[in-house]
Amino acid sequence: MEVVAAAVGALVTTTSQLLCSCVSSKTNTTFNLHSNLAAVEEEMKSLTDRIEEVKRETEAAEKEGKDIRAQVVTWLKDVETLQPRVNAIQGQMVNNNRPSRCFLNCRKRYRASREVEETLKEIKKLLLVAGSFDSGVVCLTRVPRAVECIPGPSIQGQTTASKQLDETMKALADGFKRIGIWGLGGVGKTTLVKNLNNQLREASTQPFGIVIWATVSKNLVIKNVQKQIAQRLNLEVKMDESVQRMAIRLYERLEKEEKFLLILDDVWEKIDLHTLGVPVPEVHKGCKILLTSRLMEVCRTMTTDLVIKVEVLNDVEAWQLFCQKAGDVAHLEEIKPLAEAIVKECCRLPLAIITVGAAMRKKTKVELWRHALKELRRSVPSIEGIEAEVYKPLKLSYDSLQGNNIKSCFLYCCLFPEDFQIGINNLVQYWRAEGLIDVGQNWANMDEGISLIENLKDSCLLEGDPDGETVKMHDVVRDVAIWISLSSEDGCKSLVRSGIGLSEISAEEFSNSNSLDRVSFMDNNITRLPDCMIQCSKASTLLLQHNNALNTVPEKFLQGFEALKVLDLKSTSIRSLPHSLLQLRDLRVLLLCNCSNLKELPSLGTLTKLRELDLGGTCIANLPRAIENLSELRILNLAYTGKLKSIQPGIISKLSCLESLFMLGSGFRFCSKGEEDEQATFEELKSSFNRLHYLKISLNGIPWDKAEDLSWINRISDLELLFPPRQGTRCLLTIIKKRCSFQGLNLSSSQEWIGWFWGNSSSLELILCTGLDEMLKDFIESDASFAGLKSLAIDYCPTSLGQRGGCAARCDLLPNLEKFRLSWIENLNSISELAGHLGLRLNSLKSIEVKHCHQMKYLLSCGDFIQTLPILEEIKIRGDMAVSGAG
Repeated sequence: MEVVAAAVGALVTTTSQLLCSCVSSKTNTTFNLHSNLAAVEEEMKSLTDRIEEVKRETEAAEKEGKDIRAQVVTWLKDVETLQPRVNAIQGQMVNNNRPSRCFLNCRKRYRASREVEETLKEIKKLLLVAGSFDSGVVCLTRVPRAVECIPGPSIQGQTTASKQLDETMKALADGFKRIGIWGLGGVGKTTLVKNLNNQLREASTQPFGIVIWATVSKNLVIKNVQKQIAQRLNLEVKMDESVQRMAIRLYERLEKEEKFLLILDDVWEKIDLHTLGVPVPEVHKGCKILLTSRLMEVCRTMTTDLVIKVEVLNDVEAWQLFCQKAGDVAHLEEIKPLAEAIVKECCRLPLAIITVGAAMRKKTKVELWRHALKELRRSVPSIEGIEAEVYKPLKLSYDSLQGNNIKSCFLYCCLFPEDFQIGINNLVQYWRAEGLIDVGQNWANMDEGISLIENLKDSCLLEGDPDGETVKMHDVVRDVAIWISLSSEDGCKSLVRSGIGLSEISAEEFSNSNSLDRVSFMDNNITRLPDCMIQCSKASTLLLQHNNALNTVPEKFLQGFEALKVLDLKSTSIRSLPHSLLQLRDLRVLLLCNCSNLKELPSLGTLTKLRELDLGGTCIANLPRAIENLSELRILNLAYTGKLKSIQPGIISKLSCLESLFMLGSGFRFCSKGEEDEQATFEELKSSFNRLHYLKISLNGIPWDKAEDLSWINRISDLELLFPPRQGTRCLLTIIKKRCSFQGLNLSSSQEWIGWFWGNSSSLELILCTGLDEMLKDFIESDASFAGLKSLAIDYCPTSLGQRGGCAARCDLLPNLEKFRLSWIENLNSISELAGHLGLRLNSLKSIEVKHCHQMKYLLSCGDFIQTLPILEEIKIRGDMAVSGAG
């Protein structure tokens, strides 16, 4: 019993002690409320002062682009969380500054006291942590942000640019490693990529650990690019460090990035990534390269996987951008038509639109707008900012051109009117005459000219067309070219007045004419030329073509152009040429085609350097006198000279350098030997075949009887022979690089030589020809086989071979045939029947095309003649036929 009493006593004692302790603690907490409230107020004043100091330091550091310590960021968040609790306590003090001591309010009083006590502890803790901020709020070791904002104009609302941005973003997401963004200077490449960078910055999920921007610029200095990359990575830049040593440090740092994007802006030449210190995407799987350039060749040499060309704005975007820069004044009734015309002159190029729009901002006088439009049309950079902000940046593309004469070739293109589609053949023709390209032994060779044109297209200085036949200049690029040529000192100073509606040329147009190298008045409405001597002693080109009303060239006009190499008067109404033409002893090219009123020319014997003479479409009845003295003549065009009926023997054969002769549509037909009648013969012409590359003439009849007479054909690149029509059908033989076409010929009367063409052609086309059955019968009986023929087309040729059936041929007539076309063939049930008769196995056939063969019942049958077609790729059927497939 005593033990129990002792235990109970001990329990009661312990419980009493705990209870007293708890009561004492709560009592202390309760009775310390007032002192704690005062302490909270006092400590909070200190904390508020410290908050203001930290916030000021933090804001200042952020403005400088510095990173704030994580501890500071957390502290500011904790302070922000604490503030409402302090505000509530202080509010309670204001509302109840004398709390009740009533026993009934003890519980409430205790809870309030407990809250105040805990808040005081939290404030003291925050003040203690803030003491560590004395060393600063900025990270001593700065970690670079994943993406930094690159300031630049937004493309929001620009449909064209936004589509290209989406395309680029998709390409990055789709796994392309090297992407090239290219286009004309001022078209918005950098703006596009800046928007891409900033869009990555706003992305909810960052695809790259870091995005690095480096501006390269025209004069590449590897160390400057390395410096930009190093600064972005927070690496120390050592001024005396070598390129190689810096590359090693950059490489080691970038290797540690799981994924990174390097943007190289404004690249003008190949950059070796190893030299730069950047891991190549083929080795570092997380590396991607995005570059911008004006030059397609740079994208090629940087081995880009994808190339995106930045196009100019559409018309709506161009107008919106201009109004944004010019302001509401552009919408004023009197000014709006002028503003729209000015935007058109800027030809949708953003850089030009922005510059001109800013220059015209808030200008309300109509006269100023008219003057600006006039100056733009004259290609004169007098508008504020145009020369410095548009012309000079675009001139960098011109300055970067490498190679002999390519700059001069580029400037030549500005002689043509605005938006003019320049024929590539014509352009190369002019360049040849000026001596800008080396033609070697073959004057008509286009290879170097095409190469130069592709170079200019890759530099965004010329634009191509889908057919590849013409090029054109962007209007602003043309303006820059004219601006360059006006002050050129390297033989390219030009007077360009083409396509501007001139009705006459005044002598005043030729101020400082003695310094001019090229003159263009083409494509106007000029009716007369100055009847005085224009002193242009250096000018090598004079373009007057497409002035349809021009009917006279005054005698004195050409006297001052003694250095001319190119004179183009085509598509004018001139009736004759002045004798002063004969003084142009350096003339290389004389173009008079489509001068439909031109009936005669003076003697041309003194123009001994003439290389090209184009008289196509004129009304001449005889060749110009002394034409046989033109020992350097390479190209002679007499096509569509319907009134030319006579060419004396010996004239053509004396043109010892002639490479191209065009006479289709001429009134003159070469006769065969024995039919001379004091006229030039085909036999005479054959003496020129060793040097002729292009021959297009009319003949009285087929001038050969045997295959051995045809070996000369292999030396001609382009051959067209027109024979007298037969039963109203045009008879024509065409051969272009082993591709042969017969039209309207009687094949049965050509048995002695027709096989030569089958055996020496890779492609053969028979159109509206008769005698097909007889010709094929001869081939079958002689066991002929033409292994070189890979394509055969038979169109509109009557035949009955398909009705005979049976395997008549003992060997495959066409063992390597790859393409077979039949069009408008009657009396043919199937290709199998025809193939069987000719012994065709068709083992190499890839394509079958059948058009309008109305009686054909099925294409192929799986019989003895055709077991398989192992490499057949396509079957095309067109027109109304009874074809059901395979029989």
